[in-house]
Amino acid sequence: MKKLTIFLTILFCFVAAVDAGAKTKKRTKKRTRTTRVVRKRVVPPTIHENPYLVCEDTCEHVHGIDMSHYQGEVFWETVGEKTKMAYVYLKATEGGDRIDSQYERNIDLAHRYGLKVGSYHFFRPKADLQLQLENFRTQCLPGEQDLIPMLDVETTGNLSTEEFCDSLHKFLDMLEETYHQKPLVYTFRNFYNKHLVGELDAYQLMIAMYADDPPVLADNRDYTIWQYSCKGRILGVNGMVDKSCLMGGHTLQDLRFIH
Repeated sequence: MKKLTIFLTILFCFVAAVDAGAKTKKRTKKRTRTTRVVRKRVVPPTIHENPYLVCEDTCEHVHGIDMSHYQGEVFWETVGEKTKMAYVYLKATEGGDRIDSQYERNIDLAHRYGLKVGSYHFFRPKADLQLQLENFRTQCLPGEQDLIPMLDVETTGNLSTEEFCDSLHKFLDMLEETYHQKPLVYTFRNFYNKHLVGELDAYQLMIAMYADDPPVLADNRDYTIWQYSCKGRILGVNGMVDKSCLMGGHTLQDLRFIH
């Protein structure tokens, strides 16, 4: 009887010890269980969030800029030798009497340092058309042009759409008669969609929209150049720069000034 009691006591202690060990192991396992860390995907900034991001270094488009007196004195040697800019459109004139103060210097040095150059006029729909033409002609000399002239169209001048388009078409015809080729037309996507759908089918377009994806026009028509930023940065220019690139299968040959 005494032996049985001792045996049962030993058995009870053994079972208790095993049970305690299992509970300790379970608690330890629970304490050491790792928590899965979900890391958020880091999305790199776009050129519109970081103007120092050099888009032309990461794609195969042909890139260019447009410039005026707003950029001040440009170091064209640096632009030509240290950047991938292939072309530049330079502001020549505005309305009937304004001449860009940097135009003469810009066109001379841009040529000297290897960029293909075109000139543009900022259109004022209510200003005298003949005065605007004469103003542009005094600056945009055919012998200095690599690219067809460009007309910058951004305002209706408080005219109705019908009156504005009538003035625009008259001036486009005057430019074509003067330079013997159709000009390039620059405008913003929203402005085009509101006022110009169906009006410029015979003209090449430069469309401005500052976004990560190319603009789609209301009539889905093709355009030659997309101006994708007004806050770009390039070596040789202290301020911000309008940057653009050729779209689709277009090349600079499509914009060649015919002499």
